[in-house]
Amino acid sequence: MTAPAPTQLMTSPTARDHAGPAQDRPPEERPRSPRGLATVSRFGDRMMATLATGSGLLVTAAIGLIALFLLIQAIPALTKNTENFFTYTGTWVVSGPDLKFGIPAQFYATVVVSVIALLIAMPVALGIALFVTEYAPPRLARPITYLVDLLAAVPSIVYGLWGILVLGPALVGVNRWLVDDLGWLPFFQPPQNAANMSTGGTLLTAGIVLAVMILPVITAVTREVFAKTPPAQREAALALGATRWEVVRTAVLPFGFSGYLSGSMLGLGRALGETMALLLIISTVGPIDFNLMESGQTFATVIANNAAEFDSPAKTGAYISAGLVLFILTFIVNAAARSVITRRGT
Repeated sequence: MTAPAPTQLMTSPTARDHAGPAQDRPPEERPRSPRGLATVSRFGDRMMATLATGSGLLVTAAIGLIALFLLIQAIPALTKNTENFFTYTGTWVVSGPDLKFGIPAQFYATVVVSVIALLIAMPVALGIALFVTEYAPPRLARPITYLVDLLAAVPSIVYGLWGILVLGPALVGVNRWLVDDLGWLPFFQPPQNAANMSTGGTLLTAGIVLAVMILPVITAVTREVFAKTPPAQREAALALGATRWEVVRTAVLPFGFSGYLSGSMLGLGRALGETMALLLIISTVGPIDFNLMESGQTFATVIANNAAEFDSPAKTGAYISAGLVLFILTFIVNAAARSVITRRGT
């Protein structure tokens, strides 16, 4: 029995399969695809690349056009402003030849209620996400997940009505206790307007309502990230004798920190721009003294409260300038969060 010739070995199917990449083989030995398959594949790749690129450019162009619109509308009023836009805290005068307006009061109220909302919502959302993904049985986790997600479907005006009609009056006794027993702190001083105490329309009430509004956003993102923790990391920790909490602390939390922070920044974006709920709870100008028992106006509420009186370009530009600052503030917050996430990932 004669051995096969070397040429037969090189041309056998097994040898051709291991002869190297297809582009390095002679044309007659390259694997052939069904007719038209390569063309369709290349067309689909080009189509998806075009759609993805177009979507990104469309979003970028929309954001750029919004920024351009805000600038065009705000610059004429800003040039006619006789006060410092960044330091003026007096009453806005947006009609006549001498315009006077500034943003410190609106900036203060916006930041305060947003920080209160984050301080309340972030630990609660973290606890819910950990309970649903790590501790609760599936039969209990699913209803809790649905219930929390349903909070995102409630209209903001309903939250505002709940805040001013239910939560505000319920917090009147708490507010009085805070003022009486913790009044030595700057956060719980007696307010200049006593009506704030009797109705519950305070910055503290507004922050609590915002916390409930942003809770489903933070919880949903955090829950999904925690659920994606690699099983190998969990099993390795359990194999070393770690308890359930130690698995969470050493595997789940480090892996999901970036997602948790991203969800919190999404919630902060919602809090910064919330309008109707806060318009019903806080709508009067308050002092800048870090007193949570006072009221105030955020960027969004001051625009909504005066939108019906936009009867001149100067008045419109004055309030749109506040919207421009809110636009920039949101960008800064998202950029800072992205920087933290990137550093954490590396």
